[in-house]
Amino acid sequence: MSRHFARPYTAAMRPSGRRQPARGLSLIELLIFIVIVSIALAAVLRVFVQAGTASADPQIQRQALAIAESLLEEVELMPFTFCDPDDANVGSATSSAGCASLSEAGIGPEAGENRYATPQFDNVNDYHGFAMTGIRDLSNTAIAGLSGYSASVSVSASALGSISQGSGDALLITVTVTGPQSTSVSLQGLRARHSPNAAL
Repeated sequence: MSRHFARPYTAAMRPSGRRQPARGLSLIELLIFIVIVSIALAAVLRVFVQAGTASADPQIQRQALAIAESLLEEVELMPFTFCDPDDANVGSATSSAGCASLSEAGIGPEAGENRYATPQFDNVNDYHGFAMTGIRDLSNTAIAGLSGYSASVSVSASALGSISQGSGDALLITVTVTGPQSTSVSLQGLRARHSPNAAL
């Protein structure tokens, strides 16, 4: 009866393709990964926040521009005559000397005139120095959503074509509107005295 003896196991007999057991992340590696992802995420979120903030700017700019255009049109549509529009000779006077009693003596409103109530502004130059904080209509009613805007008007004599600045027959109207986020819009328009008071 033959006996078989087990051969001793040696390192040379180990399979050469033996797999190493799977190795997980250590706590330090996991923490480093979380920190890196957090920094990247914060940077991405900052870009989105800045883009969102900047996207509001055009809306505010457009609103300020709309206010300035509206106020400039209001001023430009006013009479520009030698006499106050309430004067009997307003339609025929060719100089302030031709007014019956109420001449438009200079730039700026006559005593007591304002934009909202009688006696109201009734000539282009009456608007010089006008300002409002919070946009209001002609009845002095605050317009909803526009309390953060303010507007001012400046009127000055100007040259225009063959009209000299010294004649006072042309006016430069400047409307400035400021709003949130330091928004500022300034528009200018020219207005010449119309017939029958003077040639354009």
